[in-house]
Amino acid sequence: METEQVKCLIIGSGPAGYTAAIYAGRANLSPVLYAGLQPGGQLTTTTEVENFPGYPSGIGGPELMEDLRKQAERFGADIRYGVAVSADLSASPYKITMDDGKVIEARTVIIATGATAKYLGLDDEKKYAGMGVSACATCDGFFYRNRVVAVVGGGDTACEEASYLSGLASKVYLIVRKPFLRASKVMQQRVFNNPKIEVLFEHNAVGLYGENGVEGVHLVKRLGEADEERYDLPIDGFFLGIGHKPNSDIFKPWLDTDETGYILTEPGTPRTKVPGVFAAGDVADPHYRQAITAAASGCQAAIEAERYLLSQ
Repeated sequence: METEQVKCLIIGSGPAGYTAAIYAGRANLSPVLYAGLQPGGQLTTTTEVENFPGYPSGIGGPELMEDLRKQAERFGADIRYGVAVSADLSASPYKITMDDGKVIEARTVIIATGATAKYLGLDDEKKYAGMGVSACATCDGFFYRNRVVAVVGGGDTACEEASYLSGLASKVYLIVRKPFLRASKVMQQRVFNNPKIEVLFEHNAVGLYGENGVEGVHLVKRLGEADEERYDLPIDGFFLGIGHKPNSDIFKPWLDTDETGYILTEPGTPRTKVPGVFAAGDVADPHYRQAITAAASGCQAAIEAERYLLSQ
């Protein structure tokens, strides 16, 4: 079994991972970064990013991530393609096994593996990705000003997305599979009291349609019941509000997570309960999930890694 010893291992290549690599490289930590399943992270599936500082005209998601990668490489980051498949954080140096069988023994580890948005599993979600389908209202809502959108889900996430979009869109449909909302009472009241939001209870989205982007959703009311009703609802945007799954499974034996799987860190820091192991970006952030907040936490993680190594 091939092993390699490194000062700083970064797992993941979204804004958190690349920013950590920039800072760790400038601190002469010779960081090794493994890009993971989706090199560049979730932003590579976003066509236009308008809210990342420094790009007044906006920039494509893949282009932004390519810029960050080049910047990390400029400062000496060793960027590799591969996926971490198991971890042993029982003692330093920490051992991370990659999908090619190689074991990296690292004195510090920055976990920036992100989170994966949950989808309904419809073929049309892939067909219209970046063309009217989104899993982030804060990221993409701006493009739907004064237009009609739909949000799928009945929990707090969906209600938050619908409420946010109501400040931009002319009309928001909330498509809820059950005859009730699972969201907290406060979020429910916010939705019910909003004249722009219409809740469609007992509805299932079964497909989307449109020529050059989403123009509507195929709905089924009371699916499987005697009074089942199928109809099409014209919309301009289709938002998933059914949550995210943090990519934290291999670290759960060693680190504390919440009930969803987000890695728990010391408040205000990227420090986990294992000294020298840090979590940055969406894998530890159930609240904001933005490129800029992920980048900020990647910066914090690299600075913490540098300080940890100096203290040893």
